[in-house]
Amino acid sequence: MKAIKIKKVIIEPLNLDLEEPFRIAIGTKYNIENVLITVVLENGIEGYGEAAPLEPINGENQATALATLKSCVEFIKGKNVTDYRAISATLRGVFHAQVTARCAIEMALIDAYAKVLDIPLYEFFGGVGNKAETDYTIDIVPPDIAKKNAAKLAKAGYTVLKTKVGKKLTDDIDRLLAIRDGAPNCGITIDANQGYSPCEAVHFIEEMGKNGIRPILFEQPVSRFDLQGMRFVKDHTSIPIAADESVFTSADAINVVRTGCADYINIKLMKSGIIEAMDIAAIARSANIKLMVGCMLESKLALGCAVHMVAGMGCFSHVDLDPHIEPEKEPFTGGPDYKAPFYTLSPDLPGIGCKKR
Repeated sequence: MKAIKIKKVIIEPLNLDLEEPFRIAIGTKYNIENVLITVVLENGIEGYGEAAPLEPINGENQATALATLKSCVEFIKGKNVTDYRAISATLRGVFHAQVTARCAIEMALIDAYAKVLDIPLYEFFGGVGNKAETDYTIDIVPPDIAKKNAAKLAKAGYTVLKTKVGKKLTDDIDRLLAIRDGAPNCGITIDANQGYSPCEAVHFIEEMGKNGIRPILFEQPVSRFDLQGMRFVKDHTSIPIAADESVFTSADAINVVRTGCADYINIKLMKSGIIEAMDIAAIARSANIKLMVGCMLESKLALGCAVHMVAGMGCFSHVDLDPHIEPEKEPFTGGPDYKAPFYTLSPDLPGIGCKKR
């Protein structure tokens, strides 16, 4: 392929309002403060990438992501877009901890590259399919609101609902009972976001059992660094355990495999970047560990990239890519067509398929 160089790089804040506050065990978010990168090729093609920092999870915020991306502009300009892997490897060595910024660069480069090839991104990832079904998250809210939301989501067509736990055991049980009452035919997954100690997590599982609640999976019950504690939880339940915050890199995935502490690994682009995410998926599949995919608080651009990965690779057993921005407030048009709970990707839209309004 003829070399196609990057002519221009634009970095700008991406500030968006959430439909409603998002509450998890480690805090509450009221809006989205992300960063958008646009790479413009010498042939006029534009590629878009998004950084979605969430400081309690990945240690970054909008200011640090902006600073990192701006410092990379001169390095990126003039490079061949087909050299996205080499560019990523260099940036990983320099900005190892700034993963959302690196992810945004990878996303923009790969989006542009797929547009050069005139293929949708799911074909870049393997082309297995062009659809994905997601769950929807009910955050930490009172039981009456949880029940109302669950009923509404079940009516909309969702078959799996997720809720956050890890703040207070009795409140968590009450919320789960409310969700079950509101959507009795839906499966439930739970995510503690590191909120429990190993013994608390096992006690919580016992209390769920007493109340007739059996989740499809239990995500990150303990601290990300406590793999032995997660193994303790896994050894005391038949509910599948998912490692989320414990896995940012392929080395982390190998440690999870060696420890035998998880049945699932949750891949998030904003934890790992795109290239590292593919490496993690390969490790998990070789170790017979199931894959799920999740997201931070992202626009349809980054969500769309993850949907392409899921559909294209075809190896994810659970998908947690629910949108949190009202469609009319999205800064992009195009991208995945979302009719709850399904995403459908068009074969006629190259790259991620998104275009700035």
